[in-house]
Amino acid sequence: MIDTLDVNTLPGMPAPFWFVQFFKVLGFVLHMVPMHLWFAGLILAAVMMRRKDDTPAVRWGKRLVSTMPILIAFGVNFGIVPLLFIQVAYPWAFYPATILTAWFWMAIIALLIPAYYGVYAYAFGVRSEQGPKTWQTVAGWIAALLFVVIGVLFANGWSLMASPASWKSLWLSHEIGGAATGTAHFLTHPGVWARWLLMFGLALITTGAWTMIDAGIFAPKEDEAYRRWAPGFALKLAAVGFVWFAVAGSWYVFGTWPKEIASTMWSAPWIVFTILAAATPILPLAVLIVRRGKPADAVGALAVFGTQVVALASNGIARQIVQNLEIAPLAEVWKQQTAVQWSPLVAFLAAFVFGACVVAWLLRQVLTAASAPAEEQA
Repeated sequence: MIDTLDVNTLPGMPAPFWFVQFFKVLGFVLHMVPMHLWFAGLILAAVMMRRKDDTPAVRWGKRLVSTMPILIAFGVNFGIVPLLFIQVAYPWAFYPATILTAWFWMAIIALLIPAYYGVYAYAFGVRSEQGPKTWQTVAGWIAALLFVVIGVLFANGWSLMASPASWKSLWLSHEIGGAATGTAHFLTHPGVWARWLLMFGLALITTGAWTMIDAGIFAPKEDEAYRRWAPGFALKLAAVGFVWFAVAGSWYVFGTWPKEIASTMWSAPWIVFTILAAATPILPLAVLIVRRGKPADAVGALAVFGTQVVALASNGIARQIVQNLEIAPLAEVWKQQTAVQWSPLVAFLAAFVFGACVVAWLLRQVLTAASAPAEEQA
């Protein structure tokens, strides 16, 4: 057992609880979309491009790898938002967990830097007329594997943060003179692997949704064969991803949730969020099945992508509820007092709106460039 913190003695939360929770989930959803593409999509693209012909599958891989540097930039920056609000909402849970696993957290940066460079090398090689050189292909494969490992390290850190009862035993086995060595890990806990596998299943579905967006909106110069191939490939990704998600999600819910959390999440009103999180990932698959045989277009692409965003949001909300319940034995964060700090709050909102406008402008430029005649681009 651990001592429960008196929320009345904690510093006031610098923003309303609903505000912190909303932007934490919103930021997580925005982060998940590009993150899924480097988590699952990059390694799939590397597999596709092992062939040297000009099939739609090879072109799909080249198109994804070519955009990967931008996707990583978006994903990393969007990831700052949920990370910021985690520290705002649960500093007394976030910092103990990160101190215990300090070296694993630092390893994320050490792995991310070469992965980023590897993706750039791979993308430059793919864009060249001669195609990627051997060393660039190797760099791409290494980057793909590093991103998979980074996913494990994140699952390790977040799972430990949500398990305060495990901190003391880990500290006692990883301390010198009372100081934590930072070498503790939570990799033996099944929840780490269940969450990692669950996320990979969602990532496969997101990659399928991106396939539709790319073929239906961002690839007007691709031939009809590519636009007819893309929905079938997206359907396969969504089907495999949903089955993967269902198996991993069942393990996560029925195999790793403590009885108290399971009892709460299967009771009203929280059961609604549990069911939505489990069921909504089938929506992109359903859209693809209904549209089977039709070439990719903007309507189909937006329908698939929109339903996948709904699925990601449903899972993000459910995970947020579970996280609050997991940390509740330490402190019931929703009962914490509020001491709104208006200046940083307004600054954050202004920066967020400005950033959203910049992203919208960038996407418009990409669409304009994609639809421009070849002679204009030259």
